[in-house]
Amino acid sequence: MATGINGSVPGPLVRFREGDDISVNVTNMLTEDTSIHWHGLLVPFQMDGVPGIAFPGIKPGETFNYKWNLAQNGTYWYHSHSGLQEQLGHYGPLIIDPKDADPVACDREYVLVLSDWSFESPHRIFSKLKKAGPTYNFQQRTVGDFFEDVSEKGFGQTLQDRAMWNQMRMSQTDWADVTAATYTYLINGRSTQDNWDALFVPGERVRLRIINGSAMSIFNFRIPGLAMTVVASDGLNVKPVETDEFQIGVAETYDVIVEPTEARAFAMVAESIDRSGQVVATLAPQQGMRAAPPEMREPVLLTMKDMGMGGMDHGAMPDMQNMDPAPMPGMEGMDHSMMPGMDHSAMPGMEGMDHSAMPGMEHGGMSGMEPMGSMDNLASGVERGPGVVGIAMNPVNRLDEPGQGLGNVDHRVLRYSQLRSLDRNPDLRAPEREIELHLTSNMERYMWSFDGVRFAHIKEPIKFYKGERLRLTMINDTMMPHPIHLHGMFFDVVNGGNDHKPRKHTIVVKPGEKLSVDISAEHVGDWAFHCHLLYHMHAGMMQVVSVLDEPNPYASSMPDMMNMEGMPMEGMDHSKMDHSGMSGMDMPNVNTGENK
Repeated sequence: MATGINGSVPGPLVRFREGDDISVNVTNMLTEDTSIHWHGLLVPFQMDGVPGIAFPGIKPGETFNYKWNLAQNGTYWYHSHSGLQEQLGHYGPLIIDPKDADPVACDREYVLVLSDWSFESPHRIFSKLKKAGPTYNFQQRTVGDFFEDVSEKGFGQTLQDRAMWNQMRMSQTDWADVTAATYTYLINGRSTQDNWDALFVPGERVRLRIINGSAMSIFNFRIPGLAMTVVASDGLNVKPVETDEFQIGVAETYDVIVEPTEARAFAMVAESIDRSGQVVATLAPQQGMRAAPPEMREPVLLTMKDMGMGGMDHGAMPDMQNMDPAPMPGMEGMDHSMMPGMDHSAMPGMEGMDHSAMPGMEHGGMSGMEPMGSMDNLASGVERGPGVVGIAMNPVNRLDEPGQGLGNVDHRVLRYSQLRSLDRNPDLRAPEREIELHLTSNMERYMWSFDGVRFAHIKEPIKFYKGERLRLTMINDTMMPHPIHLHGMFFDVVNGGNDHKPRKHTIVVKPGEKLSVDISAEHVGDWAFHCHLLYHMHAGMMQVVSVLDEPNPYASSMPDMMNMEGMPMEGMDHSKMDHSGMSGMDMPNVNTGENK
């Protein structure tokens, strides 16, 4: 059963104007508490709509009045922050028109809300994920795939690769927790068969405001045969970037301009990151025309690079003889002793094989993920426990990579490193301190957390101080991408943009990635901070950031050296810097919790 807003899924388009004083009455007609969070909007924290943090929630039969002044414009959305209601359809688009002339000129515009729908109860989905994580992965590798790999790479390397994936309790097809095995993908509430369409006149500039309002699905968006110019990200204008495809994380928004010159129908394709399904809408010059849905693209296999292990020295991994003999993906039930030619002792060159000497197998100088079970203390402040089974040993910045799985397509794909704010950043101060936060998990038990601490076990919030400028560095120790969202403020993404860093409310942190953002703590209050994959958040990947109106103990008289010409902050590896002789130049590194 769906949970609609004013009788529809998605909810109605809400449109305001920058500078307006807003008053929205929300009446709860459900039999359980509900809420509405205004995603990406800068509101007083009491209006943020997060039960237990910002307000008590809206009881059945009650009405809550949201009131604030709109100090921004752009493409946003709203959704429930109560339980798993978002999965049931409790979301909708929100557009704020600028008070002055819009720098993005267009002849017409459309709003596209991408989402995922299942006829299964979200609580049943979550229960299945807790019991068996790969429940919805219907693209597992087979014995046939094993022999194809042997033919291509040789038996030794194939076995080594399978052993490594087995050690990590992962399959090369583990792109998403919930897939088209249960999901129907939608654009504006319609499936491919129902065909949502948008009209244009050849030669027009058409603006598409694209919102990923799904619960769990990261999408690859493209319009075959039609280039797109990205003009805004997360509601804020960026310098135009022309591309052919982009990956959009859950809760992100992108505005693009397209200029079709041919009087034909174009397919607007949103493909799930694992390529288990897609949804297609039509952009056409007249009603009734329909673009043929493109063939589904072949699923892409995860690689060690996707797992943050692209350059691992395999010789450093635990000896295969000592590995957990759990079944390897695609090899379940295989009796190798009965297979002709599979007696390893009879295979020349297999005895005492040095894998580090195999072509492509020596990766010691690149980033890597520590094999599961090989470390006790994973990082400062993060210890091994039921919810933490691995760490990215040498995490790297991956902002210059396309979305996962799109590295080998034959056209242009947007990268975060290409984004530049159209306007100069409002706060150009160097950060006074840095907080390092690890994204942690035990995927087998479906436990997700920050610094190994699930939300139910946090002892205190992450403390920001009003007026401070700080750097948040996130390290993804898990093997999945996470769209991370901080309420009440924007991230200034440290991507080489200097004083034109892109400003985002949600950013996807890839596996094995070390990603930094600068934050200006301006709005006092308690703010939710979480992964926007709904079931990850529900499982515990959530925290509270408290912006305090009190003296900042981290304030320093640090010279603004990092903004000096020739010393850009971006790309600096502070771990390699010797601060011992630099009085007052240390940047405190703060971890936020203990393992639970």
